[in-house]
Amino acid sequence: MTDTATSSQSVQNPVRPAADHPGTDCSFDWQASALRTLDIELLALRQLQSSLAESLGQHLAQAGQLMLACRGRIVVSGIGKSGHIGRKIAATLASTGTPAFFMHPAEALHGDLGMLTAQDVLLAISFSGESEELLRLLPVVRRMGVPLITISRDREASLPQLADVALALGRLSEACPLGLAPTSSTTATLVLGDMLAVALLEARGFTADDFALSHPGGSLGKRLLLRVSDIMRTGDAIPVCSTTASLQQALFEMTSKGLGMTAVIDATGQLAGVFTDGDLRRALGRNLGMDSPIISVMSTHPFTIAPDRLAAELLHELQARKINGTFVIADRQLVGALNLHDLLKAGIA
Repeated sequence: MTDTATSSQSVQNPVRPAADHPGTDCSFDWQASALRTLDIELLALRQLQSSLAESLGQHLAQAGQLMLACRGRIVVSGIGKSGHIGRKIAATLASTGTPAFFMHPAEALHGDLGMLTAQDVLLAISFSGESEELLRLLPVVRRMGVPLITISRDREASLPQLADVALALGRLSEACPLGLAPTSSTTATLVLGDMLAVALLEARGFTADDFALSHPGGSLGKRLLLRVSDIMRTGDAIPVCSTTASLQQALFEMTSKGLGMTAVIDATGQLAGVFTDGDLRRALGRNLGMDSPIISVMSTHPFTIAPDRLAAELLHELQARKINGTFVIADRQLVGALNLHDLLKAGIA
């Protein structure tokens, strides 16, 4: 009975091959479609490049000066796909030294406009230049005296007509064959935003150190900001023995702290030497007993580092010297220890 039902269902609803499904064509040329899209968007960028040699370059400079002189923040706003691009532009500005954030125009109409101050500059993005939500904000924006920069297709629409500086992308062909989904226009808008952000970065003299301060969690931020003192082991975590210790006592200290080495300090607390795994192997090769004095097998001129040195610099030193760890010295006193594992754990690589 079950077999008959299954067979009947199979006849009524046969599984069709992929090519028979609506909208599916196994012979579709995916590469040709991708290349067509790329060509159209590259053409939009070439148009943008040509426009820079004309009026767009002059207006870009005016917008840049207005943003550079801004005592508050650059508030970026846009609706739909323009809003998505606006978020990216705001993020790029903020990470390259120009304080900025994104304000959704619909939310602004219901209270978020309170984020805008008279010291800010509003960057409004609308390819058509007729976005109703943005236009409804302008009476309040004007009353506050907030400068307005727009990015749109041309300067004839309502929004750019009200702007202090209107940046026009020109009439671009969208890669979408239906002419509906923003493609070339959003690409050109994003590139124009990058132009402004990079120009402002250069005008401010923004450095790699400045970038690191706004990206402390990133790999670049760690390499430029993290100091030896931030990650070194301190206190009881430092493997240390006195100059009167035996090889056995030093080996116990080295093993218990798990750093593969131990510092050897004199009566004044100053570093007299270092005993490492390598020193142990050499001592055993000489058939020395475990009761041998540590001062007879330790390295007396070890590499050390100051706590204020960059952790990235220490990584370079350890790799160049082909050693796994070192001790940290400040005012001739032992204050810390760390090895390659500590550096890698901290994200210094």
